[in-house]
Amino acid sequence: MRAGNAYSPDALRALFAEGGALSQGIPEYRVREQQLDMAEHVAKTIHDYGVLVCEAGTGTGKTIAYLVPALLSGGKVIVSTGTKTLQDQLYRRDLPNVCRAINAPVTTALLKGRANYVCQYHLKRNLYEGMLLSREDVAHLHAIARFARVTRTGDCSEATDVPETSPAWALATSTRENCLGQQCPDHDKCFVMAARREALAAEVVVVNHHLFFADIMLKDDGMAELLPACNTVILDEAHQLPQTATLFFGESITTSQLVELSRDAKVAIAQAAADMPELPGFADRLERAARDLRLSLPRAPARYSGATLQRERSFTGAVDTLSLVLGEFSQALARVADRDEGLARCATRAGAAGEVLGRWCDAADNNLVQWAECHTQSIALNASPLSVAEFFKKQIDARPRSWILTSATLAVGGNFSHYLEAMGMETATTACWDSPFDYPNHAMLYVPRSLPEPGSNEHTKAVVEAALPLIRAARGSAFLLFTTLRAMRLARDLLAAAFESEGLTYPLFSQGEGSRSELLERFRKLGNAVLVASASFWEGVDVRGDALRLVVIDKLPFAPPDDPVMEERLAAIARAGRNAFMTYQLPHAAISLKQGAGRLIRDERDRGVLAICDPRLIGKSYGRKLIAALPPMRLTRDAAEVEEFLRNT
Repeated sequence: MRAGNAYSPDALRALFAEGGALSQGIPEYRVREQQLDMAEHVAKTIHDYGVLVCEAGTGTGKTIAYLVPALLSGGKVIVSTGTKTLQDQLYRRDLPNVCRAINAPVTTALLKGRANYVCQYHLKRNLYEGMLLSREDVAHLHAIARFARVTRTGDCSEATDVPETSPAWALATSTRENCLGQQCPDHDKCFVMAARREALAAEVVVVNHHLFFADIMLKDDGMAELLPACNTVILDEAHQLPQTATLFFGESITTSQLVELSRDAKVAIAQAAADMPELPGFADRLERAARDLRLSLPRAPARYSGATLQRERSFTGAVDTLSLVLGEFSQALARVADRDEGLARCATRAGAAGEVLGRWCDAADNNLVQWAECHTQSIALNASPLSVAEFFKKQIDARPRSWILTSATLAVGGNFSHYLEAMGMETATTACWDSPFDYPNHAMLYVPRSLPEPGSNEHTKAVVEAALPLIRAARGSAFLLFTTLRAMRLARDLLAAAFESEGLTYPLFSQGEGSRSELLERFRKLGNAVLVASASFWEGVDVRGDALRLVVIDKLPFAPPDDPVMEERLAAIARAGRNAFMTYQLPHAAISLKQGAGRLIRDERDRGVLAICDPRLIGKSYGRKLIAALPPMRLTRDAAEVEEFLRNT
């Protein structure tokens, strides 16, 4: 299709046909017209150096639809997906399967951010310095050291005997701030550098969205060299891009970063500037000032808008103090930076942090929204863009290459205008393919009657009461998805009490009781479990078969009212004379709702019920738009009909 391969629709169709290379080489492959049509659109986009934004419903097989023409294109391809889990799946399963099936002998590479690779230098340093507090953490660090001696890649995800949440990982990996670069004594054994070299040499490179955007902005983790060389960029799970781009096209500084800087500096001072006893005092004052800033805002977790922060005198005073202390700390480090690479790195970090904090304090950019996010132990000061359209458009216009953005949820009723405007891609070609699954016969949409308005304890109780008979009819096998953690926790307690009083023995899981992958693995194996969860289970979760036959959503997923960036975006739309609800909030909610609904039917044999416990879906005029955005399921409000359907699935 490129680089010597002429674009041939006939050759492409032959690969996807019954008895073709894909059906012979991939056992689970099924011929689907939607998949072939998408592959043809992708092939033409690659051939023409175009831009394609496309939605492919669940079961279309979009991964194969974009991989086949990309592998045949003859150019360098970057494929980015939403999470590291999906990235691993794409690289270790989907990509090799397709390569073998169509006999495409291309070189491939997997590239993650530096924090996903063991750092030999920091691992050895922290092993000897014994900075961990618990025996378990020490055991984990030694396990990582054993892994580092035998691994080829250094990819942390391969060290399966160390939990991904272990504090030991922070001491066995590097950050952009504390990496010693070419001055590192272990530079020749660096796993990050090895992964970059493989990615530069490969024809197909698999990354994730965070890495993609971080490296566009920071020019740090390899993409600065990769992107100019590539001919095609494929962004899967593209519905996540506006949110991810907002994160990376803005700026942020956290008190936890400053505390870490203070501690790293004290280690470097002890090693190379022990003759200057006043220096640790500067580091101690920085740590205290960072902690005082966190304590100036009592509520956690919480988000604060810029306007609210300006009224909090304790906060503004703490920011001024932190800025002063950070400046003094930076100057002190600069005086000894030439003594040692570690001190030089800390001085650079302190200077960069001071610049970010200074810009946050003096922000005058009308496209930036200032806000703070307060956690239990830290606070982040953020400056986020109102719109990422201009930033993303610059990337597309930078040089001729093809761009394919795809997801199961991008359009609202076939209309992509909301997404295209958000991404600055109004001139892109669009296409939409419905799911090939038999939703009218295999799925039912249920909206219970007589529910209270959402947002109260009474509503959560009513959701649980409406769900209980459905759970019994489905014999467990249920997801209950909530839009807030507070509602999720209350629902979990109410369900536990109801299960005990009614003698129901279905295993009950709740988000937070283990990692997402652990909970899903147990859920699949048991086959009759009930899982109560919130946002992190609304997407990227694949449970096929009888283990999941009921998905209950508590209310329509409109963005929370305490989101400062959302508030400012809505205000800007209103100032422009447009209806913010219809042009932004409603499409946003429709796409989120489609993501949650997408957990139900994952296979052509799956059957089940989607229950949405929000009376606004029926009682408000906009409810029709939301229902139209969902797959074409049979709508009912009759509980008995739903229970009968579940008993017979």
